[in-house]
Amino acid sequence: MAATTESAVRLDQVEKKFGDVVAVDGVDLDVRDGEFFSMLGPSGSGKTTTLRMIAGFELPTSGRVLLHGKDVTNEPPFERDVNTVFQDYALFPHMTVGDNVGYGLMIRKVDKKSRQQRVSDALKMVRLSGYEKRKPGQLSGGQRQRVALARALVNRPRVLLLDEPLGALDLRLREEMQIELKQIQQEVGITFIYVTHDQGEALTMSDRLAVFSEGKIEQIGTPAQVYEHPVTQFVAGFVGTSNVLSGEAAKNVFGEAGTYSVRPEKIRVAGVDEQPQSDESSSLGTISKVVYLGPETRLIVDLDGGGQLSVMQQNMNTESSEALALEGRKVRLTWKRLHNLALAGSAGGA
Repeated sequence: MAATTESAVRLDQVEKKFGDVVAVDGVDLDVRDGEFFSMLGPSGSGKTTTLRMIAGFELPTSGRVLLHGKDVTNEPPFERDVNTVFQDYALFPHMTVGDNVGYGLMIRKVDKKSRQQRVSDALKMVRLSGYEKRKPGQLSGGQRQRVALARALVNRPRVLLLDEPLGALDLRLREEMQIELKQIQQEVGITFIYVTHDQGEALTMSDRLAVFSEGKIEQIGTPAQVYEHPVTQFVAGFVGTSNVLSGEAAKNVFGEAGTYSVRPEKIRVAGVDEQPQSDESSSLGTISKVVYLGPETRLIVDLDGGGQLSVMQQNMNTESSEALALEGRKVRLTWKRLHNLALAGSAGGA
């Protein structure tokens, strides 16, 4: 986590309109110096436009952008102490790795000896020492992404912006790079602001994250806070898998009207005759669908009182045939009342 509470980036009522379309709608945000901060949301939620305003590629329609306390709202990108890493890497294919990484230093007329040392240091940071003479075409996707990261780090920015940088990688490599990116950020100690639509990435790497929907921030918090205590129906549904019940179904299960959520992995499948404990919620239902996922099984249960609940069970001692045989069985679902979450608003509410 960040060593201090100084704001590396502060957004003050930032709005961005494209014609009549409001892409970012009055966003307030403080990113602490030295933290790994993610902006998470679906396509069109405003997260990338927000990142571009921090970088200076877009100017706000209204509001202010501050970097380490300095108002940079109207400054061009090259006047801001930030660098950006993009999904497509944007490496020069005809240049060596070393020349790609050092290109920005050459443009700034840094002397050759200093440039070589800084390129070497940057490649060491991303575990690519000795790759200076190779061409991008000789590298794997993950290695090319690390070259792009080194090219940004070599300029020694105080804030590094990353726009879905792992999106072009396959799943296994993406998961490896998530861990590596977090380790690199901790080692270099600079602020990373990471844009993604992948909630797994955000939960894995972030010190804190902001969940975006329709140009607004729905919730800001640590991964555990956002996952365990979503404040809106949108956050509950977008960050992880969640059950949401409202209306009569919610009243039958939770005892009063409103919109409620409980995470699938918090629910236990019990026998029909088993009585819940005093600190538990409970509902009877019938397993209508079984989805075997290897390490776990997902059960869809139609509740007697209306609505459905999804349940995730670890397959520690269960084979696929045993899991699939559960379909049609009458069961009682139980879970601790502390996992009942009352939700405010619908998607789009802040």
